[in-house]
Amino acid sequence: MELTDFDFVLPNELIATKPLAERDQSKLMTVPKTGDFLDYQFCDLPHLLEPGSLLVINDAKVLPARLLGQRQTGAQLEALLLEEILPGRWVALVKKAGRLKPGEDIAFAGGAIGARYLGRDAKDRPILEFFNPETLLRDLETYGLAPLPPYIHQARGVEGDREEDLAQYQTQFAKHYGAVAAPTAGLHMTERLLVSLKKQEIELVPVTLMVGPGTFEPVRVTQIKEHQMHAEGFNVPEDSAKKINQAKAQKRPIVALGTTSLRVLEAAAKQGQVEAGGGRTNIFIYPGYQFKMVDRMVTNFHLPKSTLLMLVAALAGRERILAAYQEALKRQYRFYSFGDAMLIG
Repeated sequence: MELTDFDFVLPNELIATKPLAERDQSKLMTVPKTGDFLDYQFCDLPHLLEPGSLLVINDAKVLPARLLGQRQTGAQLEALLLEEILPGRWVALVKKAGRLKPGEDIAFAGGAIGARYLGRDAKDRPILEFFNPETLLRDLETYGLAPLPPYIHQARGVEGDREEDLAQYQTQFAKHYGAVAAPTAGLHMTERLLVSLKKQEIELVPVTLMVGPGTFEPVRVTQIKEHQMHAEGFNVPEDSAKKINQAKAQKRPIVALGTTSLRVLEAAAKQGQVEAGGGRTNIFIYPGYQFKMVDRMVTNFHLPKSTLLMLVAALAGRERILAAYQEALKRQYRFYSFGDAMLIG
């Protein structure tokens, strides 16, 4: 399959740059294997899932990993912390860096956070070393900004409200710090919806995938099978694995809340069961993939030619998912991280 097989035209006005005030009031399109695409609201989800279903969620917590800083020359720059490779030493994306020199100090957050630029590693990634690694997490919680997707910054043109962005770009069940992007299907969840799911005998089961910046990277190859996925850390708790395997044995539906939960389930699947434990995965799911664990999934509407669109096409079928996307465009669904959602299967 070619990259152009996953293209479509998306009007800018359908790209959501902020969530609805009532998160569970977003639209939800059902995409069954056959039949019509029906319109609901996300709060209807408990009644669209079979009682006894397992809803697998990603409990990764978004790190306020975006920092505004100043070079010793006075020039402004921006850094997004991606991965801690040694205590206090981070791989980062550094924008507006100009001719940043190895050994140069940077003052972030008006001087509240200090770091030194060490240069680039073997993979040509900028490395920053922070002067006070023991307080960095606390400092990020105090001064760090939400690592919103690039298209949101481009659409806004100005910096948003820090506290509002941090609250809006975090799920109800965020628990484990480390993600630099939100598991966005979970952003629709509210307390009242969690109560409603419980009443319908639908159990939420947590797994963790530390969503990395690669989720926003474009596919740069013509033949999609040649694409190399980014690796991300994941974990399946012992109790979650037990519940998932029990549901599978009892033929109860396993529903992934989002592409990240789905990738964990499929990466951890071995001989028809999910293995407890953690590791890193670069699993790339595209049409032709044989699913081992997941029966249904809830997901947002994704970018053209993205690996996320390829993943949902693997579950629903390419022609079927592109037909659903065309209907969503006609019906004025909102796209991307703060947009509307679909239920596949």
